Amino acid sequence: MPIKVDPTLTPQKLVRAIERLFALSAEKILSLERSWNSARGMPVFTIKGKYTTRGWTEWTQGFQFGSALLQFDATGEERFLEMGRSKTVQWMATHVSHVGVHDHGFNNVSTYGNLRRLMHEGKIAFNAGENDFCELALKVSGAVQAARWSTTADGLGYIYSFNGPHSLFIDTMRSLRSLAVAHQLGHVLMGERDQKISLLRRLIEHAVTTAKYNVYYGDGRDAYDVRGRTAHESIFNTNDGSYRCPNSQQGYSPFSTWTRGLAWAILGFAEELEFLATVPDSDIRSCACAGADKARRNAGSEFSEFDRALTNPATIRRLLLRAAMATADFYIEHACADGVPMWDTGAPNLHRLGHFQNKTADPFNPCEPVDSSAAAIAAQGLIRLGNLCASRGDRKRGPRYLQAGLTTARTLFEEPYLSTHPKHQGLLLHSVYHRPNGWDYIAPRQRVPNGESSMWGDYHARELALLLLRETRNDPYLKFF
Repeated sequence: MPIKVDPTLTPQKLVRAIERLFALSAEKILSLERSWNSARGMPVFTIKGKYTTRGWTEWTQGFQFGSALLQFDATGEERFLEMGRSKTVQWMATHVSHVGVHDHGFNNVSTYGNLRRLMHEGKIAFNAGENDFCELALKVSGAVQAARWSTTADGLGYIYSFNGPHSLFIDTMRSLRSLAVAHQLGHVLMGERDQKISLLRRLIEHAVTTAKYNVYYGDGRDAYDVRGRTAHESIFNTNDGSYRCPNSQQGYSPFSTWTRGLAWAILGFAEELEFLATVPDSDIRSCACAGADKARRNAGSEFSEFDRALTNPATIRRLLLRAAMATADFYIEHACADGVPMWDTGAPNLHRLGHFQNKTADPFNPCEPVDSSAAAIAAQGLIRLGNLCASRGDRKRGPRYLQAGLTTARTLFEEPYLSTHPKHQGLLLHSVYHRPNGWDYIAPRQRVPNGESSMWGDYHARELALLLLRETRNDPYLKFF
């Protein structure tokens, strides 16, 4: 049963809810700022309403300080600008040079990128020194991210996850924007013997590889091939670059769909399509992948369309749009009626909920948790994809995606998802981090996690709200590049 889309919704109709969200957001940011000691790590998710840390990879601090910058953008309150700016200078440098993660687009574009954007939009005074500082950080961040590179047997490649060179995560589609910004600033990755490695080329290769291996299209790839389904992780043999199998770290299984991974795909593909629409075809052709000849020799393979993609800008954009639409359609068909999904489409106790997709999501059900953070990420992706399709004259898909995103946003901007209790530090309730590892807090008399928040969920709820608020104010369209 698909999301029950409200075709009458507009960003203007959500303004009152958005303003309330940012009023609550201010207190949440200040509460965390008063209580958190950054020297002990970074906040990840809440337990009993208080943010705590969880060492795995350092991927959430940019969301903490980036949230203050989004708050300033929405409200104009200078204290949040100064908080985001000073904390970025104080704490974010190690994230710029962090060689061990695939999360540069999360940490650094959310902080240095937002600061630079605010200057270039005229939201804050332009300062040449601060601009240079931010741009240098973004250049280095994009290059460091691009250096985590594995090649595949078909002549493509990917940015590998923190798991190691064998591992391609779906999450990185959203973090890929670090390469886009660095390329746009004229930067390259320098390799052995001073080889200049195009960040645009690596961005495109990674996006095409993700579309090829982590997204399904219903063409019989395996016994669980359903159009739009995503694999959290693809595994490759690092000896020869051959694809081995799907996998999942945070989802239920390799053959079900972890919905936050699905959401990362929707938003990541939509944003990169927005970016690539601004890149001249000549630039794309000039950075055709080094393995293009090998890809052409593979033209008879089952993935020949992907293998040929790197030689044709139109084909690149079409394949990424195909992935974006497939994942968006899958999300719309598998979320609950109000746009909020369960944490995984194959979670083992979903059958106990009956026809749960016909109704609004119930975060307090006793069987399986919902994931509001997936909904916040997906809603923004659906809105961006809807706007993109509309700009291309697609009068069917454009409104469908846009209204599905707005319907989901409306759900998240109200209770029971909007956190109104003054002592709860989170903004978006009912977020899930790592269900298989049992990291999420389960309250007394509850059987599954609910009632808690995460840094990424809170950040993306704010970013979603800001995207819509700026549209109602006729501000420039919110974009990372």
